[in-house]
Amino acid sequence: MKKAFISGILLSSIMLVGCNGESEVEVIDVSENKENDENSSPESSFFSELHNEIMGSITEQANLDSESIGAIMVDGNFKDMTVSVSFPKDVKVVDTLIQQIVEDSIKKVSEKEKVTMSKENITIKIEKY
Repeated sequence: MKKAFISGILLSSIMLVGCNGESEVEVIDVSENKENDENSSPESSFFSELHNEIMGSITEQANLDSESIGAIMVDGNFKDMTVSVSFPKDVKVVDTLIQQIVEDSIKKVSEKEKVTMSKENITIKIEKY
């Protein structure tokens, strides 16, 4: 619940920054918060693993450093999931490449964690702020 709340605040902050024209955003990586891992749900550990996989794949395949990626947010559940990847406007990325990286990451983590997900119920958003 705490991670979902922080993710919501993060997305709201990104949206507000995009609306008011300011360009500084402080991103807090909630995936590094390990204090409640033993009590975490299978979904939250899956989302954390997916977040890390997407971050690693984008930095490797799109030749970007992790600081060039504004934010990655994974939200929802195994039946209906949304993945948002945000970049600053000045970062040159090909949306179709990022879309494919996210899809491949979801497939890889789903197979690793033995989770079945329907592609129709996954929403991928690529945003620039």
